[in-house]
Amino acid sequence: MSALLARLQADLVTARKAQDKPRTLLLSTILADIKNKKIELRRDPVDEDVIDVVRKGIKKRRESIEAYDKGGRADLSAKERAEVEALEQYLPAQVNAEEIRAAVRAAIAAGAANIGAVMGKVMPQFKGRADGGAINAIAREELAART
Repeated sequence: MSALLARLQADLVTARKAQDKPRTLLLSTILADIKNKKIELRRDPVDEDVIDVVRKGIKKRRESIEAYDKGGRADLSAKERAEVEALEQYLPAQVNAEEIRAAVRAAIAAGAANIGAVMGKVMPQFKGRADGGAINAIAREELAART
């Protein structure tokens, strides 16, 4: 069993004992998603698989935040933000923007002339440690500065 999965399960037990209903629901949902991933993979998930599931959970909640903000539902938006913060604790340390910018510049210097080529070279370097949207924004800035 992956260490991250064990940590999530232990935190679920702790949340249940503390009768922390929102956290219990959040962790139960993520663990169910991980179980579905296990069935899909036909093997026990490793830490990278668990991180992917947590990232997808965060992405889904960020999309909900955007929709709730547009709909004027600050109460639901705040709930989703709290869930995003709780899930981010389970992700590895994020890389800073300067590290991403250096990798993007290196990719451009190596001949990547469009956003697809740059993303193709940079994304694998930061898999699980940086948000694709942040990398994309930096890549677009750097490409615009080159023209």
